[in-house]
Amino acid sequence: MKFISITSLALLLLVKVCFAGNEVVIYSSEDKIFSEPVLQQFEKKTRIKVRAIYDTEETKSAGLVNRLIAEKDNPQADVFWSGDPARPALLEFKDIITPYFSSTAADIPRSYKDEDGHWTGFSARARIILYNTNLVSMDERPLSIFDLTKPMWRGQVAIANPLFGTTSAHMAALFIILGDEKAKKFMNDLKANGVKIVSSNSEVRRLVARGEVKIGITDTDDANVAIKEGSPVKVVFPDQTSIGTLIMPNMVCLIKNSPNQENGKKLIDYLIGRDVEKSLAWAACAQMPLRYDVRTPPDVLTIDAVKGMNVNYHDVAKKLEEVGEFLKQWAGY
Repeated sequence: MKFISITSLALLLLVKVCFAGNEVVIYSSEDKIFSEPVLQQFEKKTRIKVRAIYDTEETKSAGLVNRLIAEKDNPQADVFWSGDPARPALLEFKDIITPYFSSTAADIPRSYKDEDGHWTGFSARARIILYNTNLVSMDERPLSIFDLTKPMWRGQVAIANPLFGTTSAHMAALFIILGDEKAKKFMNDLKANGVKIVSSNSEVRRLVARGEVKIGITDTDDANVAIKEGSPVKVVFPDQTSIGTLIMPNMVCLIKNSPNQENGKKLIDYLIGRDVEKSLAWAACAQMPLRYDVRTPPDVLTIDAVKGMNVNYHDVAKKLEEVGEFLKQWAGY
């Protein structure tokens, strides 16, 4: 029998302790199918163990935000990866995140990062109109979300629950752009026209792809999945001659007083880097890099190719809280 010396045993125990603490915890509302490969690459590159908690499709962002709020006095997560730009600002208002200025963010446009360092954007999606090409001709396709209140689309439009995820951020942005009165009228007109309120953006995609509705308001990543599957669908970036399309970068932020702060910073540096923007552009989610010179597939637009809605993400977060009760009533809650 071979015996391990006291010195060797001590070294083994030391290595075990070191590796046990070499981790980072991230809460992510980005779809697991897209975010998990990115996090696995970070693990492989850094040897830092990533423990990831994902939101459900139905409660996008809102579930994890509520969890972070509940854990404020005893934070469990180090990093929050938000799939929409409003939730990090909400966490900032509640003093749950802490500033971190990453040198990696130097070439990200200023409008997509907080000037006080609370959050940084990377790889964006856009809110688009998805239509079924078997049911809607090129000439008929709506070019504006406001077209969807017309009688010709009665009962033929689907939208995800506006209490969660990117749909809620989209509605809040419309309230800012249009003003409360006009925004409420648009939403009420949409409802009077028989809009179908469904559980998620992916469900909107499925309904349009199957032809159960002709049109849906969803995100570019969901639309691209349908296109890759060979579904008879096409995309319209709405309101390019008027208010523009809502651009929604991923946002990442560092949780205040988290257990693994330094590893959290390393993970943020990685997520906002050029390699991740490139990989998300070439993945099935087809996200748009915020850097203009990152190489993308021919069918993935760079951020400068789309007229974006002129809104401040802090304002979107504030408006989201203000219109919460109206959205609940509108959605039938």
